[in-house]
Amino acid sequence: MTLDVDPPDPPELETIDPNEYDDAQVVDDTDYRREEIEEYLRDGAWDRAFEEWADRTDMDEATFAIVADLDLMERFDFFWDSYAERVGYHAPGLPEDWKHRDIHPDLDSWGTVSAINAGLTELGQEVCDVLKDEYIEWETEYEAPDDLPDFE
Repeated sequence: MTLDVDPPDPPELETIDPNEYDDAQVVDDTDYRREEIEEYLRDGAWDRAFEEWADRTDMDEATFAIVADLDLMERFDFFWDSYAERVGYHAPGLPEDWKHRDIHPDLDSWGTVSAINAGLTELGQEVCDVLKDEYIEWETEYEAPDDLPDFE
């Protein structure tokens, strides 16, 4: 399926500690390189990843309209995970209690909620892949501790 919509603006990345996400798997590191990643997103990585994702997503235009109305695209987070030498991300999603919270008038089924949450996760991974494959050339510099024994 192809989603025929224009790519939204890339998200503005805020200073958030990725370790505070419920699903965090990031080693404590303070240089998440968000400014550089945000620049790459504005320079085309976001549009390219969005278009590749839109070509194969199961999300339709009506479901994407809900995503746009709720400003979910603006809530993505991307950061450099130097320990794993990868771009990490946190995708926004809809909560389990969406029915009780009356989040959106067109949100009426678990199928739609699942399509949104899965679709946004897939988009996040696509953005990470495009960034790592086509934009980022960083390597983590490893410095050995000074107190290692001399084996000569």
